[in-house]
Amino acid sequence: MSHPTFTLPRITALLRQAVPKLLEGVVAPLAVFYTALAVLGFDGALIAAVAWVYAGVLWRVVRRRPVPATMLLAAIAITARAAVGWWTGSPVVYLVQPELGTICISMAFLASVRLNRPLVQKLTLDYIHLPSAVLRHERMRRFFARITLLWAFVLLTNSAVSIWLLLHQSVGTYLLVRTGVVAAISGVAIAVSVYAFRRVLGRLHADMPHPRAITAG
Repeated sequence: MSHPTFTLPRITALLRQAVPKLLEGVVAPLAVFYTALAVLGFDGALIAAVAWVYAGVLWRVVRRRPVPATMLLAAIAITARAAVGWWTGSPVVYLVQPELGTICISMAFLASVRLNRPLVQKLTLDYIHLPSAVLRHERMRRFFARITLLWAFVLLTNSAVSIWLLLHQSVGTYLLVRTGVVAAISGVAIAVSVYAFRRVLGRLHADMPHPRAITAG
């Protein structure tokens, strides 16, 4: 029984699809909040952060483009965070909420591996398209399970470091140091993930015969 053939996308093409969405949904909201905090104060930062996320959702709805699941989750999360932050008037309370949420997400990552439905696969499909033949392959299934475990521990580590900084340092020091530490840890994890993804795609390409090979058989 022959495997269905497919064309493997280049890693650079995958990154061109994923990076703009990551910048918009993850990096930009943080930059908007930090900038507004310095210029407009805490209340202004809350309004700016919420407005940015909902503007992104509205832009896609108006243009009839699909809204990524991660963006919807971000909109819900930032609404709850901003409400609690505004009610308490505490930047510490506002900033610690995503860390607690990240810990819950890491637990969900671990549970998804146990249930054989790794969340990294679902999140990956929000950013890039992979053929069904690739997703069903045993190598790819193992890859997503292992990478989901990797990111579960990365998220736990980032949250633990962030909470410690938030409770023991000033907000300004927290914002500066946390950004660097989380970027370094996440950067290593991203590099490992991309390398592993490229490797597994290469092995899949070797496993699955070309059309000529199938015809000759």
